[in-house]
Amino acid sequence: MLLLRLIALGASVCAIVVMVTSHDSAQVFGMSISAKYSNIPTFKYFVLVNAIASGYTLILLFIPSKNSCGHMILVLDLVVALLLDSSISACVAIGLVGKKGNTHAGWLPICGQVPKFCDHVTGAIAAGFIAAIAYFLVVLYSLHSVMNLFAPRA
Repeated sequence: MLLLRLIALGASVCAIVVMVTSHDSAQVFGMSISAKYSNIPTFKYFVLVNAIASGYTLILLFIPSKNSCGHMILVLDLVVALLLDSSISACVAIGLVGKKGNTHAGWLPICGQVPKFCDHVTGAIAAGFIAAIAYFLVVLYSLHSVMNLFAPRA
C-alpha cells in the first residue's frame, strides 16, 4: 500500500512539473503564437487536481496505516481517484483538439507549430495516467482492507 501511494505521489508530482514547464512559441503567418499551460483552464485544473492528490498522499504518508479512519480514507481515496480521472479526461480531449483540430468548428491543430508544448502535455498526461492507475489500485486495496474489517473472525 505504501509503495502504491509513493508511486502515485511521484507520478502526480512529475505530472505537475512537466505540465507547468510546458511552453513553446512559434511564428505562423507573421503572427507569434505562444502556448503555455496557463493559457488553457483545463490544464490549470489538471495541475490543481494533481497538487491536491500530491498533498493528500503526502499527508497520508504520515498517518499510521492501522488508523481507525479507514472508511474516511477510503472515501477520500475514491474522491482523489475520480478527480484525477476527470482531469485526465479533460486534458486528453483538449490535447486531441490541439493535435487534430476540429474542422466542424473551424479550429486548426496547433501541435505542428508548437511541438515542444504538445510533447510536454503528452508527458504530463502519461504521468497523470500512472498516478490515476496507482490510485485506482489504492482504492481497490483500501476497499478490500475496509471490507475485511467486517468479516467474521474465527
